Amino acid sequence: MIYTVTFNPAIDYIVHMDNFRAGYTNRTVREEYYFGGKGINVSTILGNLGIETTALGFVSGFTGKALARGLEEQGMQTDFIELAEGFTRINVKIKDDGAQTESGDFNRSETEINGQGPTIGPEAVEALFAKFDQIGQEDILVVSGSVPASMPDDIYERIMQKTSAAGIVTVVDATGSLLLKVLQYGPFLIKPNNDEVSEMLGKRLETTEEIIWGARELRKMGARNVLVSRGSKGAVLVSDKDEVITADAIKCEAVNTVGAGDSMVAGFLAGYMKTKDYSYALKLGTAAGAATAAAPGLASGEEIERMLRK
Repeated sequence: MIYTVTFNPAIDYIVHMDNFRAGYTNRTVREEYYFGGKGINVSTILGNLGIETTALGFVSGFTGKALARGLEEQGMQTDFIELAEGFTRINVKIKDDGAQTESGDFNRSETEINGQGPTIGPEAVEALFAKFDQIGQEDILVVSGSVPASMPDDIYERIMQKTSAAGIVTVVDATGSLLLKVLQYGPFLIKPNNDEVSEMLGKRLETTEEIIWGARELRKMGARNVLVSRGSKGAVLVSDKDEVITADAIKCEAVNTVGAGDSMVAGFLAGYMKTKDYSYALKLGTAAGAATAAAPGLASGEEIERMLRK
């Protein structure tokens, strides 16, 4: 079983407009909504690839009930902690096709308004830690995303201290100091992107050789497998055997970047669980990331399989 943690899930409400104007009444041309949060995204893609998961985290209010019910209707197993106050956030994303220019192009833009989410108190944090007691050494725990302001800023370290002592396999998808501080606990997998590796090591890394060096430095700090996503340049994996595996980017028209990194993590885990082959895991991870980038929302299993055949 794979468990995912989403501290601050959201309902993403996407509205499409033609020539959005701030300060005026605008009309949408179409609307969509998705249940979001990095851990939830990972669970969704894993479910689409036939891997069973349990989504952990916090929900609150009528929006939290709607999110939990919607995920369960999609077939996802959840074990959320329901907070007594506040409500699960709604993130509004305005996608504007813009006015047509003289050259025939459109001035497209995207504006995001992200909600704050409920306050998560110490008792709720302890309730989350109690959930970890049900996770066995054959299971995997995925911890990802930013830390809400109401939570302790050392929450990642506290989670890793508990899970590493229990021998639980962990995956961490975070940035900056959040990630650096937990490397000492030996996460099974981390997935920074090119810029994040550069930031953590204080040195601009661009070439494949430089990225490999950076990944090895992160392994020296404790990470077992380092997967670096590089956008149009593909991805690099330095494995726990210090094996270097690369994957070219799959050519596709990117229409959505939200969830692409989470999809790569999920695809990699699905591939590894099915075959224990890092090369195949990287291919499936790359295909899952590309499939989501080419889709309006998170990719289906069929879309990922089509991208894998490329």
